[in-house]
Amino acid sequence: MKILIAISSKEYSAPTLDVGMKIARLLNASTTIVDVGQKINEFSIKDINLANELMETWDMDRPGVDVLEWAYKYLEKNNFINTKHIGEGFPKHSLIDSGTGRAEILLKGSTISNLNLILRNGDIIEELRNEVQVHDYDLTIIGGSGRRNMAHDLVQYIDSSIFIVNSFDSNQKYKILLAVDDSPGTSKAVKYAVRVAQAFDINVDLITVSKDNHFGEGCKRASERSQKMLRRSGIDYIVHFKKGNPVDTIVKTAGSNHIIIMGASTQSPLTKFFMGSKPLNVMKASDCPVIIVK
Repeated sequence: MKILIAISSKEYSAPTLDVGMKIARLLNASTTIVDVGQKINEFSIKDINLANELMETWDMDRPGVDVLEWAYKYLEKNNFINTKHIGEGFPKHSLIDSGTGRAEILLKGSTISNLNLILRNGDIIEELRNEVQVHDYDLTIIGGSGRRNMAHDLVQYIDSSIFIVNSFDSNQKYKILLAVDDSPGTSKAVKYAVRVAQAFDINVDLITVSKDNHFGEGCKRASERSQKMLRRSGIDYIVHFKKGNPVDTIVKTAGSNHIIIMGASTQSPLTKFFMGSKPLNVMKASDCPVIIVK
């Protein structure tokens, strides 16, 4: 598995980095931490190497380097990296520029074999989408930003599963709330839930919601298949069939002590733009972490 952890600031990204690295360690996943700094307006992309040389001469940093340094210190403090081959301090002069506004530092992980720091400069949605497309990540972890419209756009346009770290509390004992219905994304969501439940050793609440208390055969079969997979995987679970508005019911059931896992919508981007989708509406309304599986 390949994980991308998107950070944006030293002030607000600590929970995102913390939960992201815990997941990476438990899953032993190849991990990249990316910060998207402000676009460098003074120089064109073809002159970015010159920009780096000038900044080094003047002892200046390109936008975003300070956030990478903060992330590096977190990794060092929590023994995620082996610093013996680097020396003392953050190796900012070891940033390798690809010539496309993307620079990286390759690190030797102590608990994760493949770990690196990435700096991109530009529009955050465009840069993250490009990073995921080019480097083929399985899971992107983003913060539960107060700017929910940005999280909404990231979920829609990034081509990987998304973990939105809403109000994550490292001291909270979470359970998984796995939303199951007859949609095509359910089977992938169940597989993800199994991996997360096994990694964190937590239980699952399996929920199926109907507006009129009528549960079709497709939903019943989906719940039965999910239960079978959870049993085979040795995961404790409770089954819930509830009546109500799906979004409101899922959010209310989740409260603050669940990680919601659900499949992505198969609606067209245009329909989702005008009408929204259940996963996007759950993400916007919830006060707990959400994983939308693609």
